[in-house]
Amino acid sequence: MAGKFECYKDKAGEFRFRLKAGNGETILSSEGYSSKSGCESGIASVKKNSSNPDRFEKTETAGGKFRFNLKASNGQVIGTSQNYASAATRDSGIKSVANSAPDAKVVEES
Repeated sequence: MAGKFECYKDKAGEFRFRLKAGNGETILSSEGYSSKSGCESGIASVKKNSSNPDRFEKTETAGGKFRFNLKASNGQVIGTSQNYASAATRDSGIKSVANSAPDAKVVEES
């Protein structure tokens, strides 16, 4: 099963997307957008930037967990990962985004 972007409206009325891997696990989530078109532009940006390893910013939380942000060429964060227990599993998450995002279909969730 291929990866997919789910575009949805949250409880606050903002549009968001999440990228799910072929196994159904969420591997990247967006911030809120005021419009559906903004959300769609964010998805297009993930598709474009996920193939560039320099666009991934690796971070560690204060609690010792590992995560990453995917950034656009202007430095703006377009997606954030879940927390991972190790740097190695975080790096696997980055590979999963790079492999899944370019060809992922977009589905509307209600």
